[in-house]
Amino acid sequence: MKKAFLFFMTIIWWIGLTAISCISDAVSTSPNDILTFSRDTVSFDTVFTDLGTPTARLIVANRAKKGIVISSIRLRNPDSNFRINVDGVSGKDFHDVEIWKEDSIFMFIECFIPETQNKEPYRVEDELEFVTNGVTQTVLLEAYGQNVTRLKCHRITEDTRFTADLPYIVFDSLVVDKGATLSIEPDTRLLFHDGASMIIHGRIEATGAPGKLIHMRGDRLDDVLPNVSYDILAGQWEGIRISRESFNNRIEYTDMRSTASGLRVDSCGDTSTLKLRILNSWLHNSQAHAFEARYAAIEAYGVCFSEAADAVVSLHGGKNSFIQCTIANNYLFSAISEPLLSLYHCLPDQAESATNPNPLMEASFENSIIYGLAKDLNEGDFTGSQVFFRNVSLKSGGENDDNFIDCIWECDPLFLTDRAKYYFNYHVLPDSPEIGMGNPQFVTGPLVTDIDGTDRLTATAAGNTTLGAYARPEERE
Repeated sequence: MKKAFLFFMTIIWWIGLTAISCISDAVSTSPNDILTFSRDTVSFDTVFTDLGTPTARLIVANRAKKGIVISSIRLRNPDSNFRINVDGVSGKDFHDVEIWKEDSIFMFIECFIPETQNKEPYRVEDELEFVTNGVTQTVLLEAYGQNVTRLKCHRITEDTRFTADLPYIVFDSLVVDKGATLSIEPDTRLLFHDGASMIIHGRIEATGAPGKLIHMRGDRLDDVLPNVSYDILAGQWEGIRISRESFNNRIEYTDMRSTASGLRVDSCGDTSTLKLRILNSWLHNSQAHAFEARYAAIEAYGVCFSEAADAVVSLHGGKNSFIQCTIANNYLFSAISEPLLSLYHCLPDQAESATNPNPLMEASFENSIIYGLAKDLNEGDFTGSQVFFRNVSLKSGGENDDNFIDCIWECDPLFLTDRAKYYFNYHVLPDSPEIGMGNPQFVTGPLVTDIDGTDRLTATAAGNTTLGAYARPEERE
């Protein structure tokens, strides 16, 4: 019995010694066996102060044939703006982190920058330091802090001016009360948090300038994919609604994008007073319509409307004038449910009735392009209506008549847009059939200059204008 016990203990001792030896042999101490990183710099886009960043990921890999032990992982600056997480554990200093052979761990990095008095973005940086087998390696961390003006459930009760000094971030809602005017200067940035909206009961005068557009967009500035901005995602904020009692609104040289419901104009039933003029702007990327108006007086001059899950432009009755506009659709995120341009309460058999006392639509579309993934028009025959298309390029086939005058049918405008590469640009190529097909008689006053500041009347050799919102063609890069 005693001999059996001694034999058993000998076996246990031998197994333990072998295991210790195997563990020792399985971990490399060679300075040649060091770490490999998925990137040498973790760079955040502009970070709004006091809000923090999305989380960035860093993969730390061991390519060696044995395991390695990272003696130390730390942020070099003890007062760093950055925060790290190593394989699920948060901290600023880690020791003896093991990575098995040909394996890796994940690190997650965030940045939080406190508010300062700076108006321009400013850079903050730190380094992640790794010590492995006596060898020190670093990964650079960098971000740019941007101070902002925060507006939460904000009501404008008197005339107010937004300037370009700092971006505005809107949480929940921005409401302009009746009797008040919100003026927005060139180069101003309005960034809306998830679900936020702007509601106009008074007036809005958003007047940008060539090269100094007003931007209205979501507040996510990072990428949804490598080198693909969150700008491509619709539904980041609700959009803008102009209410029934609001008139004489102006939106000029403005880029409004990434909304849930676009720019909506409520029915007022009064077409004797201008409800809204949009000039040289781009309204795009909406989960519903990019632009919708009901029974109102609308002017849209030099405007590009694009990317919407429903009709890009939807009009119900009213008086509508669209000149030098582009209506296009290459929406990414769902099937497109309606034609690009949908016109309602416009045909003779839809005349005013007890259920709808509004007069039929009056509308003109001139020197414009209608082209995209969906059908171009919801109606094909406007005989007897007050809807006219003059010098308009259309996707569908057809013939000119009393409502379609000097139109171009079944025409691909050759936009620079490349949907597969998430690139949306509605300038046309130099060999586009739209060049020189516009009637210069429609180009007067503010229409002479396009959103880029280009003179439409001199942009082409023939003297006739290029159809659509953009005057000058562009080459592919």
